[in-house]
Amino acid sequence: MSKSSVIGFPRIGSLRELKHWTEDYFAGKLSLTQLHKNAAGLREQHWLWQKQKDIDFIPSNDFSFYDGVLDTACFLNLIPREYQDLGLHDTDTYFAMARGYQGEKGDVKALAMRKWFNTNYHYIVPVFDDDTEVRLNTDGPFSYYREAMKLGIKTKPVLLGPFTLLKLADYRGVKKAEDFAGPLISAYREVFSKFHSLGAEWLQMDEPILVTDLTQEEIGLFKDLYTGLLTGKEDLKVLLQTYFGDVRDVYREIMKLGFDGIGLDFLEGKKNLQLLEENGFPKNTLLFAGVVNGKNIWRNNYEKTRKMINQFTAKITEENIVINTSCSLLHVPYSLENEDNMDQKYKNHFAFAREKLQELGDLKELLDDQDEEKNEKYLQQIALRKTKEDDVNPGIQKRIKALSEKDFKRCPDFEEREKLQKAKLKLPVLPATTIGSFPQTAEVKAWRAKLKKKELAPAQYEENIKKKIAQCIAQQEEIGLDVLVHGEFERNDMVEYFGENLEGFLFTQKAWVQSYGTRCVKPPIIWTDIERKNPITLKYSTYAQSLTAKPVKGMLTGPVTILNWSFPREDISDKETAFQIALAIRDEVLDLEAHGIRVIQIDEAALKEKLPIRRADWHTEYLDWAISAFRLVHSSVRPETQIHTHMCYSEFGQMIKDIEAMDADVISFEASRSNLAIVNSLVEAGFQTEVGPGVYDIHSPRVPSKEEILKALKGMLGKIEQAKLWVNPDCGLKTRGETETIASLKNVVQAVLEIREEIKARQD
Repeated sequence: MSKSSVIGFPRIGSLRELKHWTEDYFAGKLSLTQLHKNAAGLREQHWLWQKQKDIDFIPSNDFSFYDGVLDTACFLNLIPREYQDLGLHDTDTYFAMARGYQGEKGDVKALAMRKWFNTNYHYIVPVFDDDTEVRLNTDGPFSYYREAMKLGIKTKPVLLGPFTLLKLADYRGVKKAEDFAGPLISAYREVFSKFHSLGAEWLQMDEPILVTDLTQEEIGLFKDLYTGLLTGKEDLKVLLQTYFGDVRDVYREIMKLGFDGIGLDFLEGKKNLQLLEENGFPKNTLLFAGVVNGKNIWRNNYEKTRKMINQFTAKITEENIVINTSCSLLHVPYSLENEDNMDQKYKNHFAFAREKLQELGDLKELLDDQDEEKNEKYLQQIALRKTKEDDVNPGIQKRIKALSEKDFKRCPDFEEREKLQKAKLKLPVLPATTIGSFPQTAEVKAWRAKLKKKELAPAQYEENIKKKIAQCIAQQEEIGLDVLVHGEFERNDMVEYFGENLEGFLFTQKAWVQSYGTRCVKPPIIWTDIERKNPITLKYSTYAQSLTAKPVKGMLTGPVTILNWSFPREDISDKETAFQIALAIRDEVLDLEAHGIRVIQIDEAALKEKLPIRRADWHTEYLDWAISAFRLVHSSVRPETQIHTHMCYSEFGQMIKDIEAMDADVISFEASRSNLAIVNSLVEAGFQTEVGPGVYDIHSPRVPSKEEILKALKGMLGKIEQAKLWVNPDCGLKTRGETETIASLKNVVQAVLEIREEIKARQD
């Protein structure tokens, strides 16, 4: 009989309960005891759902209050000294590492945060210092296993594997990854022993780093780690789980190491099937076949999946095949059951996390069925895929076909535009600005909710938003910023807002997905061809500009980010969808320019998210069209119009030249949380575009001092020409409080003014 498995389940709660409980704890409204009690109830609910759907391999330790990588770091005592010295409770030390801490016990920044491979999820970067003592420090994974056992559910505990941990970490001393291999082997051996004594049958070791480009030295480290681990695993069965790509560099090595189960992604892992067919698969080893998409929400194509499984069975007996998700279901919403307002004709085509549990069951049944042509669910699913309405918009198709080379090139070249823009804008040296959004207060959110419920008239809502914009402009002028923003108070989300104002998108009520910590997003669904019918941002942008003589940025989300932060279609290429969105945003850009907006920011925060895992595929499969889509948006503006873009929380060092090829006039980056590492990359690449590396971390509630910002700016000025340097926070300010935001921005401006005085004194 066939079996099924889930790599991981969403943890935020069906209605974002975990987010609200955690934020209440931060605000002192919920006790630590109650927070943990509530979380235990959530875990119980998740396990019972999976048991009800007859999942054979149910994960535990896939839960996290903030981030699973951070959990692993704390579990293994990778807690830097500055956080230990705060003397906080273990849970508060954990949150200080994630969010920073500023209070009576000290002032420390948060650890760096980066994108989790090619997703919109962010992980906290673990740190190894030379004096780091690797040892088991918490009971988390074991306690979760015991919780499930009390419910009569024997779970498959999940751990981030040592190889991925070492590869993702930062090292602050002279020691490197290989220096910590021995201590990690000892710690993980202890984990194996403890789980064995608790009665665990399987342990899942997540090693997604195996799908990346690896050197022979790195492969050697991987082999050493698992040779050391697997020799002492006793009767515990170990599953090596990979996802997000294929294991072409290490397939043969993996097969020889003696794992009891091997998890491969057959959706994004484009070479995994070929590797299996050409090299075979070990006998008496279970293949955990990732065939149910953990990253998109369209129903599984049972016919296509059945054909793929038939190819496995040429090398593996069916009883050794486990139907698995392609990755954790963390990246999709909880359940369609919450979508009361969505027409059933749309819902029929989607599967969120709970529905994917049903798909796993259907595929198990299908695998056991000798005659799929008589399987009712199989036949219904094939019929369903033929019912989707026509997706083609002839007008958009015509515009796409009419594009030519000139539509992707802006004239004149950057150097000439830079001179014209400096003459036109007359900005001071080190112009100070923000990335875009200002705090979304409870009052603003209440207006939006009342508007949706028709409890607030559109005219009154617009008047309220304009008052808020006027306050925001006045605040920025008082603070002393040079290029202002309107605050984006009318926007629920930087992607959802644009989707709501474009043809071709569907929207959910409660389909939340975790982005990082307590931050959740509600990605729109791309259903048909995309078109802009009316201006989107023009009304509020021009109103804001009418209130000040200083330039106000027109704030737009770029086509690649809108695509990457939506659930895309599967019937056309991402390139075609990106070009459709680009044409829509291009129309908006030209409208803003025509109405006097002199600075336009087109955010591409998610540029790196669909970047292929393998560097050899970067240009052919993604960057060539992604950069072209951005250039299509702004290629027709006048030379004097200054185009900005913004990117955050990814490692951009290897693609700096590709970013410069986007041909923006100013690019702002997240920088402070990664210790300004991007600055060195810019210098090494000879970056010529004007640039604004973030001077403080907006994902932390702490207020940076003027001295801290001065230090950051002086470090930048040692490497970047002052004529090319902008000053701004890391990212938008919507998640921050008003008081801390104003205090932080005042310190930014005070630091800028002090440096300007120093520059003036040197010139005199």
